[in-house]
Amino acid sequence: MAVIELSNVSRAFTVTSRNGFRRTRREVRAVDGMSFTVEPGEVMGYIGPNGAGKSTTIKMLTGILVPSSGSIRVAGVDPSRNRLKLAKRIGVVFGQRTTLWWDLPLKDSFAVLQKMYDVPIARHRENLATFVELLDLGELLDVPVRQLSLGQRMRGDIAAALLHDPEIVYLDEPTIGLDVISKARLREFLAQVNAERRTTVILTTHDLDDIEALCSRVMVIDHGHQIYDGTLTGLRASQSAPRTLVVDLATSLPPIEIQGATVVKVDGPRQHLTFPTTTSAAPLLSQIAANYPLVDLSVAEPTIESVITQLYTPTHH
Repeated sequence: MAVIELSNVSRAFTVTSRNGFRRTRREVRAVDGMSFTVEPGEVMGYIGPNGAGKSTTIKMLTGILVPSSGSIRVAGVDPSRNRLKLAKRIGVVFGQRTTLWWDLPLKDSFAVLQKMYDVPIARHRENLATFVELLDLGELLDVPVRQLSLGQRMRGDIAAALLHDPEIVYLDEPTIGLDVISKARLREFLAQVNAERRTTVILTTHDLDDIEALCSRVMVIDHGHQIYDGTLTGLRASQSAPRTLVVDLATSLPPIEIQGATVVKVDGPRQHLTFPTTTSAAPLLSQIAANYPLVDLSVAEPTIESVITQLYTPTHH
């Protein structure tokens, strides 16, 4: 049984603009004819440029917004009609906003949540102990939320979203503004929660390392339309983003000239060449080795950024 089902879902907004004394109204479709299902325990990256319709989708999935047309089922119910019932089965983290009580110590926020969600005391204690250890929150429990750093608050928010054992967690930019160590710790924690509890995770992010580290499936949307749904490897393969050959020569030389690759950057003795993903690097290497004082080289696969940038070029619309 799919835990999330969208069938031909659209959401339109009316935008009013002024031109001198005239007011014009036009309809903008933030989400347009979206259909997909998510299975229990899946971790899906939901990505796209700003304004693509990601937040609108998440708001419809949580019941905050009602679709203009189409139908949504989350954990078997219609989110907008069953917001309270559904609240107990989902967890939400918005990187930009906190769900914690600003003036209370962290542990008091957790205590309030236990009452709000009516979690059995023993279960709440057990979850809290697990998350405090995994997220290293021990020393922060007595600190008022307003005094926490962004990374500390984020860890508190993620614990808060999971304390009531939700089946589905929506994470909206959970690593925004965090340092490298905090990001790594959060990703590790989320991967563990997903593995041990089979929690379904929908992750919207601009940080493509989050996707690399966590997601078995990626959905890319643009202007309210789904333009890709599949694995990360498949996404890379679907685009012809070039691979990069990084060549270290014994000395600084003019750009290397060989067939089948183009120099895009020269950095002293190091040169960067791009070549198509579909061709083998071997003949390029032998050409360089035969004609240049080669010291070292490496091949870099296309970054997810370059792949997604390609997806958004107008030829794909």
